Order: sequence, then C-alpha cells, then structure tokens
Amino acid sequence: MKSFRHAPSSPGNARARLSRPSHHSLPLTLLATLLLAGCAVGPDYRGAPDAAPKAEKAQAFVRQPDAGAAVRTGPGASAAQWWRTLGDAQLDALVDAALAHNPDVHAAQARLRQSRAQLRQQQANQMPTSSATAAMLRTNTPDSSFTSGGPMTLYTADFDASWELDLFGGKRRAVEAASAEAEAVDADLADTQVSLAAEVAQAYIGLRDQQQRLRLAQASADLQQRMLDLTLQRRAAGTAADVDVERLTTQVQTTRATLVPLDEQITESLDRLAVLTGREPGELDHALAPVGALPVLPATVDVGDPAAMLRRRPDIRAAERRLASTYAQIGEHTADLFPKVSLFGTLGFSADTPSHLLRRSNFSWVGVPYLQWNVLDFGRTRSAIHAAEAARDEAEAKYAHAVLQALQDANGALSRYGHQREHLDRLRQVQVSAQRAADLTRQRYRAGTTTLIDLLDTQRSEFAAQQDVVAGQAELLDDFVSLQKSLGLGWKEGNQKEGDQKAGDASGQPPMTNGRDSG
Repeated sequence: MKSFRHAPSSPGNARARLSRPSHHSLPLTLLATLLLAGCAVGPDYRGAPDAAPKAEKAQAFVRQPDAGAAVRTGPGASAAQWWRTLGDAQLDALVDAALAHNPDVHAAQARLRQSRAQLRQQQANQMPTSSATAAMLRTNTPDSSFTSGGPMTLYTADFDASWELDLFGGKRRAVEAASAEAEAVDADLADTQVSLAAEVAQAYIGLRDQQQRLRLAQASADLQQRMLDLTLQRRAAGTAADVDVERLTTQVQTTRATLVPLDEQITESLDRLAVLTGREPGELDHALAPVGALPVLPATVDVGDPAAMLRRRPDIRAAERRLASTYAQIGEHTADLFPKVSLFGTLGFSADTPSHLLRRSNFSWVGVPYLQWNVLDFGRTRSAIHAAEAARDEAEAKYAHAVLQALQDANGALSRYGHQREHLDRLRQVQVSAQRAADLTRQRYRAGTTTLIDLLDTQRSEFAAQQDVVAGQAELLDDFVSLQKSLGLGWKEGNQKEGDQKAGDASGQPPMTNGRDSG
C-alpha cells in the first residue's frame, strides 16, 4: 500500500490548490452553474401568429360607411365610457349600477381572484418548504435492557426543510402558465363588462322605444275615439251612416289592440334592466316607468382603425394570453423528462426530560441531497407533452378565430350603422309626407269635400310613419351600441385592482332607486 506525503507548503503550492478545483467541488460547481444559467426547457413564446396581416396594416375598415354616416377613422377611439356620449343621465346611472352590482361581473371578479391565488401558489412552489414538530414519546418495552425498569419518556423538537431545485425550469414554466392564465381571466372580466354595458344600453333603448310607440298609439287611439264620438253624434242627427260608425269603431279597436303587447314589452324591459343592475324585478318601475325620450346620438363616431381594434378587444387579449399559457405548459411537462434534485435537511433536539431538551449535547442534524428520475414511465410524460402541444395548436386556432370574428363583427356593425342612418333619413321623409297628407285630408273632411275612408287611410299612414320613425331611431341607436361593443369599448380600466377586492355588498344600490345608497 502506497503512502502519500504532503508536499511542503509554499505560496506557489497554495495558489495551485486554489486555482485547481478538486474532484469533490466539481458537482457543486456544476450545480451552481445550472442554477445561475436558469435554463428552462420547452418552447419559448414569441407572440401570437399574424391572423389578419391585411387588417393590421389597413387605415380603415373594409365596410367603412361613406362620409354621410358621420363615422371617423384614425386615432380617437379608446376604452372609454361610450354610453355617456348619448347624453342620458338615467342610462349612465344604469350602466354604472350594472358594472358595480351585476352578478356576472361579481362572478368574473371571483374567477380573477381565483386565478391570481393560483399564480401565487405556483410562485410559492418555487420556494423551500419547512415545518416544525414537537412530540413526547412514552413507551414501555418488554426487553428491560433498553430501560431501567418502567416506561421510557422521550421529548423531541425538530425543524425540517426541503427544496426542489428547479434545474430545468419546470416550476418556472408553471409560473409562466399561471401568470398568462391570470391575465386571460382579467381580459375575460373586461369582456364581461363590454357585453354588460352593451346589454344594458340596448335594454334601455328598447324600453324608451316601446314607451314612445305606446304613447303614439295611445294618442292615435284617442284621436280616433274623438272622431268616433263625433260620427255617433252625426248619425244621431241623421247626417252620418252606420257604415261610417262601424269603420271608425274598427279603426279604434285595431289601434287599441296594439297597446297590449307594447305594455307587456315595457314590463319585460323594466324587469330586464332591474336584473341587469342587480335588483329584483319591479324595483326600477318608479324610476323608469315615466315615458322618456330616446337618447341622442353623437354628431360623429370615432371608430379608430382595425389594428387598434384588434389590440383593444378583450376577447382577443384573452385568446392570446391563453395561447401563451399553452406554450409554458409544454415546457412544464418537458421538464418531467429530466431528473429532479432536491435538498432535505432537519435540525432537532431529543432528551428524556424537558429540562435537558435544548442542551447542545442533545442536538442532531441531517442533510440529504437526493435525485429522483422517473426513467421508466411507459410514455406517460411524452403523452403529456404531446397533449400540451395539441392544446397549443388548438389555442392558436382559437386565437385566429377570435381575430377573424372580431373583424367580421366590426365591419358588420359599421355596415349596419351606415345603412340604418340612410334608412332613417328615408323614414323621416315618409313621415313628413304622411303628416302633410293627413293634415290636408282632415281639412277637406271638415269641409265635406272628401270621404271618411280617405281620412282613415291617411291617418293610418300617418300613424304607421310615426311608429316607423321611432322604431328606426331605436334601431339606429341599437346599431350604435353594437358598433361600440364590436370595437371592444366599454371595459373599465383598473381591473387589476378590482379583481383582488371582494365584490361589494349586494344590498348597496346605485342612485336609481328611491331611498337607497349609491354603490
């Protein structure tokens, strides 16, 4: 057996020992290098695919209306409270109430809090885990060689810690996936707000449309009833025939028959608005039952450009963030192909009496680095990777669908808005003509130069023209709302903070109902 003598100590030998790493330090050096490198296996997300290259470069939408539609492109459209441009205070209060108290918004906020809690959980998984234990063990063994005769008591106090080293980035990929999913849920909340604001506005416009048409129908029925009363007097005097009375009676009953469905629609709209704002049906009757005018459209509508719309729409942002999450999930599963290195340590004291427990002689410790490698899993990990890759391909397809659907929504809404403005102009021209004809016929009827049939025909035309104009105005307002929704407008800034707060008290109500505090 060979014996080794230590070389004489000298500065040169000391420098040589410092500059030459020993064989025992190589694993530690390699481990430190891997930790500092921070490698993460799997594909890195480079951004979403270009699903609509022409739209990204276009200066205007394909179905942009002509200049007469009062639609303006270019910068200007933003995630603002577009409903305030309609100049209706009750509509403003209703939308604000819905955004504050609607259960769908509360559910979306709860999902956002849940996703952020899951993100914090994934972030915590990167850190060491530790625990502390204390116990008293009392035992009696039949073999007296272990005891001095009688039960034995042992007191212990231990502190344990373990840490899985994220050498291949599996935990970091899990954090990336959870972070992207939390951002997607935040975009879902914004999309819920966009849809809710549009739904409330459309319900309110429908209510005012129904109230206006009911008012016109009631006024027409009252006018026809007065004519019927006069005709009955003339028949009693022998100057009117029975057929004239029957014709007017039929006209009055026909007009009054239109009042019943309109009144039913008004009740449904009131209940719908109450539920949308987080109230029970009937709570808004006192505030909204009085007949109100339709909101007034702004002089011009800023629609921006297609690229800005695609960046702004929450549903597209949600699809893009979920696509990013699938990339991270591939890396998370890919890390399972590689070994996992963990560090485990425990510090403890043990003694047969509590007073001796914390003595230095009773202290013990254990440090264990250990490696775990699932070498033979019969393809489970590979299958999980392939499933994650398929999920990524699905997310890419869904993102492309969201982009194309957004372009279709915006272009369709712009086209309908432009055509409806033109249609409303024609309806107003018809109303002016019908009103002029009705006035002339009434003058001729009072002068006895025309028949009752002619008068009834012109009155029916006048009433229909008035109803058509009101319905056309409501439809144009509805198209305006649809346009704002298709542009992705209506979500509130600051969802990042609101998502972390609990939903407000459901009993707190905005100032639409009497005697309630604003929310």
